[in-house]
Amino acid sequence: MTPSYELTSCAACGESDADELATAESMRAEVESLWEFHSRRLQPGIPADHLMDRVAFSQHAPLRVVRCRHCGLVYRNPIERATELAAIYQDAGPTTEVLRALHETQRASYAAQAERLTTVFGRRGRGIEVGSYVGAFLAAARDAGWQFTGVDVSESANRFTRSLGFDVHDGPLESFDAGTRVDVVAIWNCLDQLADPAGTLAAARRHLAPGGMVSIRVPNGACYAAMRPLLDGPLAGVARGWLAQNNLLGFPYRYGFTPGSATRLVERLGFRVEHVEGDVLVPIADKWTRPWAAVEERVVKSAIGAVAGVGGDDLPLAPWFELYARLEEAPQVHPGS
Repeated sequence: MTPSYELTSCAACGESDADELATAESMRAEVESLWEFHSRRLQPGIPADHLMDRVAFSQHAPLRVVRCRHCGLVYRNPIERATELAAIYQDAGPTTEVLRALHETQRASYAAQAERLTTVFGRRGRGIEVGSYVGAFLAAARDAGWQFTGVDVSESANRFTRSLGFDVHDGPLESFDAGTRVDVVAIWNCLDQLADPAGTLAAARRHLAPGGMVSIRVPNGACYAAMRPLLDGPLAGVARGWLAQNNLLGFPYRYGFTPGSATRLVERLGFRVEHVEGDVLVPIADKWTRPWAAVEERVVKSAIGAVAGVGGDDLPLAPWFELYARLEEAPQVHPGS
């Protein structure tokens, strides 16, 4: 299905002034470079399902990528119409084998996230994970003493996750039981793909008990903006690996939040940021990855992780970041205003 598009403004601050980062032609070149990068690192005969989240993604490659001049958000403009997103993710249905492999591969990384969440929040409690997918965080959170419920629009992923014994709701957060109040709403690897990030954060606020916290994990648009110009110079190999190993090459997201733009958005909705941490993409190597490439991934991500916290307020060396924000007593601006 070919998507339809519309012009848009910044989802974080609402402004429309933006600088162009990538044209349609340059995005095609990025996607070709991404395929070349992973083709060398994958075993021959890899099933198509195992190409997902490496070289194939739920959303089409962007036509054009821009960066907001006011808050730094990186986003597609034009952007796919919101009405098409639900169908894209509801139709996405990898095999049980793929889902199980993703669950096992990601679980260790999510254990570290569960530990950070406990440290930042100050105790264990109850939560909702938006975009629970294969249940890797639900498992890690349970092991860490949390009680989390999952929310996801993918019915096939939810069936798999329920088979592991977890409670998962079909649909977006906005359709979840309005009477449920929790300590934390976690939105890992998901906010950047939503049609209305501000609307989802507003819904998260409604589900939080007093003193509750929202935690997000998103691809860092500041890193993409910093590394992309290097793709055409003497550091092209370094920049390509930096981006490709972290699913930023080809920009398969609607939004590349930065710490600054994410802070601006959550503060507008009545949250106070307590912690921001730069990070790398969760491991993706599996049995279809060549052995040397699996080692390469560990080494590269370890090196990037070592410098992810430096470079300025927007952490331009960090491909991903996590942001933890606590609910204020009263919002500075009411959602939707």
